[in-house]
Amino acid sequence: MLQNKKIAIVGGGPGGLTLARLLQLKGVDVKVYERDSNKNARVQGSTLDLHEESGLAALSKANLLDEFKNNYLSGADKMVIANELAEIIYSDHETKPNENFGNEHFRPEIDRGVLRKILIESLQEETIVWNSHFLSMVQQNDGWLLHFKEEKSAYADIVIAADGANSKIRPYITDIKPFYSGITMLEGNIYDAEKSVPHISNLLRGGKIMAFGNKKDILMGQKANCEIGFYASFKTNENWAINSGLDFSDKTQLLDWFKKEYSEWSTIWYELFENAATPFIPRPIYCMPLDQTWESLPNLTMLGDAAHVMPPFAGEGVNMAMLDALELSECLTSDNQNSIQEAISFYELNMQKRAAIIAQESLENGERMHSEDALNTLLDFFSQH
Repeated sequence: MLQNKKIAIVGGGPGGLTLARLLQLKGVDVKVYERDSNKNARVQGSTLDLHEESGLAALSKANLLDEFKNNYLSGADKMVIANELAEIIYSDHETKPNENFGNEHFRPEIDRGVLRKILIESLQEETIVWNSHFLSMVQQNDGWLLHFKEEKSAYADIVIAADGANSKIRPYITDIKPFYSGITMLEGNIYDAEKSVPHISNLLRGGKIMAFGNKKDILMGQKANCEIGFYASFKTNENWAINSGLDFSDKTQLLDWFKKEYSEWSTIWYELFENAATPFIPRPIYCMPLDQTWESLPNLTMLGDAAHVMPPFAGEGVNMAMLDALELSECLTSDNQNSIQEAISFYELNMQKRAAIIAQESLENGERMHSEDALNTLLDFFSQH
């Protein structure tokens, strides 16, 4: 079905790049339009844990599993659960194996930038068109003419939106919008962590920390290059970042805010706010309606957060995006569908059902993690697993 067709993927995150790789393996003519200026742009966000049935399955199909195994962060999936006083209540550091590929419960971590590099280097030269900031598109013949900043444009027979939670292409498919989950996360990043935050590093031990107290959380994880990514996670109104009056580039203000809002928490946690790089990034957490559906189009679809943004509390966002890429690539290159529109429809119906189940789990986990009894609830969960 894709013979002599030009495919445009807008967005160079894990989902879009995985799809490009899988389609190229099938001989498809594909371009990725990415707004970053080049491949060396810094990738924000925490590490990614890939799951056997989704993210790792997609990498395996893309013939990149060995490359992943050579680059994942061994031990970064090990977990410490602490209370607000930084007392360790649970740890699996002594019991969890460093490597257990093939086990459905093994969720190896990899730095976002490293995964992106693996995927970029797997693509043919000039597949990615850098500095392509999408503005709009119009139907032309049976396809689309895409317009980017700096008066650049490109034609594609099929467009796939992989441009994230604030997708500019999604409105061409549906006007359904996400709802606010009630939770906001304040993201910070620490460089040269062993020197700059020695007490936190000693607690983290190269893995993850989940700390719970008074309906608030601190979540953090080891990243590559001796970095630590962390989040203060709490319930508040949707416009907290705008209405708070905080300057997110001012560490002193943010530390004072933390001392006030996390007043029952140990002074050990102050290390994070005293030594983080600025600016901090406030992230209100959204979720697409669980019952969303739309009428499939013959030349346009979407994947990942563009299709089904959800809270991060099940660790499924990137895995769903990469599984979307795997399933969409198979639908578009299969002989089982009679038309591209039929292939897109088949993919979208399955994706919507699958994403709704995972989004529900993510929402429920978010409620548990910000409840009065969050510590005991999470202890019960990890003890059983």
